[in-house]
Amino acid sequence: MEGISIWSNLGLVYALLGAAVAVFLAGAGSAIGVGIAGQAAAGVVTEDPSKFGQVLVMQLLPGTQGLYGLLIGFITLSKVGLIGGGAADIDPQTGLLILAACLPIGIVGLISGKYQGKTSAASIGIIAKRPDQFGKAMLFPAMVETYAILALLISFLAVSGVQI
Repeated sequence: MEGISIWSNLGLVYALLGAAVAVFLAGAGSAIGVGIAGQAAAGVVTEDPSKFGQVLVMQLLPGTQGLYGLLIGFITLSKVGLIGGGAADIDPQTGLLILAACLPIGIVGLISGKYQGKTSAASIGIIAKRPDQFGKAMLFPAMVETYAILALLISFLAVSGVQI
């Protein structure tokens, strides 16, 4: 059979799977988190439309995990040559290293996005009753963000460190 074979490009397949895992899992975490926070935000805005700006900020916070996963996905695609050049010839072991390097932001992005959404929803409850406490309310979901940033850093360093 002529053409492209998965078996002859297994390393590239693993690397692409890594990029997909980073984007899909972190994006799913953000979608879940933004949805959770959005439900709480909609309830508050129904009662007091003047709080729209504050609750919107809280709803947007869980969306960062998806951006982090997307960033690692782009870095991975660039590294393997699918963005800005031809695909590199990657052996399966290197492809597995890239896949493993993408896992931290994928897994942590999924989990932290969901829990940041829950924390944002709770903080939206603070804003509903005490809008003057916006700064304090924002600290709770920001604490969850810390772990997404750490996972982004590890994935970035690991993907960048794989030699192709």
